[in-house]
Amino acid sequence: MAKIKLTKGELKKQRDALIQYERYLPTLQLKKQQLQLEIIYHINILTERKRAEEKKREALKSWIVLMADPGVDISKWIKPKDVLTQVKNIAGVDIPVFTEARFEFAEYDLFSTPLWVDSGIDALRALASLKSEIAVIEEGVRILRRELRVTSQRVNLFEKVKIPQAREAIRLIKIYIGDQMANAVGRSKIAKRKIKEMVFEEVAA
Repeated sequence: MAKIKLTKGELKKQRDALIQYERYLPTLQLKKQQLQLEIIYHINILTERKRAEEKKREALKSWIVLMADPGVDISKWIKPKDVLTQVKNIAGVDIPVFTEARFEFAEYDLFSTPLWVDSGIDALRALASLKSEIAVIEEGVRILRRELRVTSQRVNLFEKVKIPQAREAIRLIKIYIGDQMANAVGRSKIAKRKIKEMVFEEVAA
């Protein structure tokens, strides 16, 4: 704890600081709770999306042989051209929210292309879209965790450092000022007694 001035001005400064800390702390604690709940919520969604991704991968295994056909290349139609997101504000923090994945228009000869291509493109696009959504959710969780770490540090700073320091400073200053006042009263009484003694001596003389 830094050295403090044992004055009335410093006492007011410390009291004002304590009021601010105690007013701000509940807001930080609430933000911390909100972030914790949101992280749990997004992790649950992430887990569900990853399960869905695994199911789609399993379902695509039956397509592998067909997709290995060297005469058919659908790779350019199954990679997202754009991944659109919106911004969601959670406890003062902006995170991305997946909207949709957009793909190049699949243009090919319907007569010379195998019948499975349409279904194959749709299935692979669904998987790619899901992977894009998972990546966006993961980014949101990273942002929330980073903000939670900063907020937790601030809560600890207020709870364990700033508020106790301000209270201790106030206690020390009040003790010092109280002692000074007591000493002043004592000196005043001694001075009055001496004055009375001097007056009495002069009257007696």
